[in-house]
Amino acid sequence: MRVWQTIRAPLISRHVHKRAYAALVLSGCYEEAGDCGRHRAQPGNVLLHEAFEAHLDRISTLGAVVLNVPLPAQYAFRSGIGRVEDPDAIVRLVENSDLQTAALLLLSTEILEPEFRDWPDELAASLAQNASINLSGWSEAKGISAWDLSRGFAKVFGISPCAFRARARTRQAWRAIREAGMPLSAIAADFGFADQAHMTRGVKTVTGRCPRAWRSACK
Repeated sequence: MRVWQTIRAPLISRHVHKRAYAALVLSGCYEEAGDCGRHRAQPGNVLLHEAFEAHLDRISTLGAVVLNVPLPAQYAFRSGIGRVEDPDAIVRLVENSDLQTAALLLLSTEILEPEFRDWPDELAASLAQNASINLSGWSEAKGISAWDLSRGFAKVFGISPCAFRARARTRQAWRAIREAGMPLSAIAADFGFADQAHMTRGVKTVTGRCPRAWRSACK
């Protein structure tokens, strides 16, 4: 991932970044739709990404210039969109120290409330918070057919609601594995996996490492 990035392509297809990072928009604008929802980024906005987060980007005709700042694993934050009042302060610091740049950026970022422009935004936000949501029940409550739910959501996020839910469940379990002291079997049950082996396969597929390896690394 380049530190300085000038984006002109109209679409960057869905992809995954293995490291946590923040994208500070310096000029232009674009829309990002991914595991933490859909956001419209403009100059001064910061998009915070956890490790192994997937998203796609739709770029305006003006393109965009972005400063990508790696975020060390020891820094606690949650994915989402925010805003900084003085982007130039971040730019001036980036040539000297990645750690200081990341610390200043996280300290000076004001997290913004998500905007729900339509039902795909609402569903993505709901799944990001609770991956046990019953999709059939949700679509029925909203008066949306199962076909329209699947097609409409995939058009925005580049992935089906079922696949999005599976990723959300796995990433939520991955956080609990690293942050909580609960037995792995209990975490698997809490997040709706069939069993611990099911969770292990999901976590390894998304992150490349099994739950026990992540837990050992966090000790």
